[in-house]
Amino acid sequence: MEVPRVGHSISSPVSPCEDMIKNLSLEAIQLCDREGNKSQDSGIAEMEELPVPQNIKINNITCDSFKISWDMDSKAKERITHYFIDLNKKENKNSNKFKHKDVPTKLVAKAVPLPMTVRGHWFLSPRTEYTVAVQTASKQSDGDYAVSEWSEIIEFCTADYSAVHLTQLLEKAEVIAGRMLKFSVFYRNQHKEYFDHAREAQNNKMLPSVKDNSGSHGSPISGKLEGIFFSCNTEFNTGKPPQDSPYGRYRFEICAEALFNPKTNLYFGDFYCMYTAYHYVILVLAPEGSPGDEFCKQRLPALDITDNRFLTCTQGEDGRLAFHHAQDVILEVIYTDPVDLALGTVAEISGHQLMSLSTVNAKKDPSCKTCNISVGR
Repeated sequence: MEVPRVGHSISSPVSPCEDMIKNLSLEAIQLCDREGNKSQDSGIAEMEELPVPQNIKINNITCDSFKISWDMDSKAKERITHYFIDLNKKENKNSNKFKHKDVPTKLVAKAVPLPMTVRGHWFLSPRTEYTVAVQTASKQSDGDYAVSEWSEIIEFCTADYSAVHLTQLLEKAEVIAGRMLKFSVFYRNQHKEYFDHAREAQNNKMLPSVKDNSGSHGSPISGKLEGIFFSCNTEFNTGKPPQDSPYGRYRFEICAEALFNPKTNLYFGDFYCMYTAYHYVILVLAPEGSPGDEFCKQRLPALDITDNRFLTCTQGEDGRLAFHHAQDVILEVIYTDPVDLALGTVAEISGHQLMSLSTVNAKKDPSCKTCNISVGR
């Protein structure tokens, strides 16, 4: 690891703030940043001979890595010893730079053949827009650096969690799922106006809507999958749904078999908490061959409906279906097709509306060791 002399600085094309240089799996050093487009002290000198990176290309983007390459004038190529990369969250350009999460990242790597992979979950988050610019540099015999002008600024966005990342979340959720309890109905709480609208304007049907941004920031279903949220958790002492709800005083109940049966596919969607002891697992129920089913097949881990740790549908010797849910996690079940209100009942609950338990657009606790994995949160 190299450390420039004390007091030496390197300028950023975008942001004037200090930060640690992060590991590129090549070489890491610590630099400081300050105002201006060019370095102006004795530590780093401008040299016209060093080529400015041109035509920057970003590809092979994942939730916590990307490949970067560019074109350069070959005349001084042999003099280049390092690349300086300025990486910033685009959304945080005007925010408080003293907050750790908003501090831009300055990367320094030894000059290697391009394209070069930049990887690091500590400074790259999924589904996040970034700006990037590059300098070429030449380390001098006295330890100082000569640098080129900064390149143009390029924008890109990181990707969602991959199937590998979701499988890691799935395995973590399985650890705390607990024993299985019987249930017989799915239910959905809303305000009276919601059900009135479904009857009057939607042909008596609840229609799928785009999932909000609650849960893991890298979840591939947030803001993309269309569905209807249902619950199925029961009180262990009664075996019935709880009488309290965060979402409204009116509840639609439907026989479990109407939504969950051998012609339904089940997928794992997410695992998260909201700075509380409660942990949530998002599952997706999609009728075979439906648009929701095709969406999930390409993005989510499939679960065996008869044998998994969260939600099961099994057939007894008498041919009847039996349903069980995990006791120690709160299940949020997304059904991907419209649901006719005639298939169930709507009634007012007797309990309270517990708004503090709502998960609408809830942000995941990034510090929880139970439900986080080693990629961007």
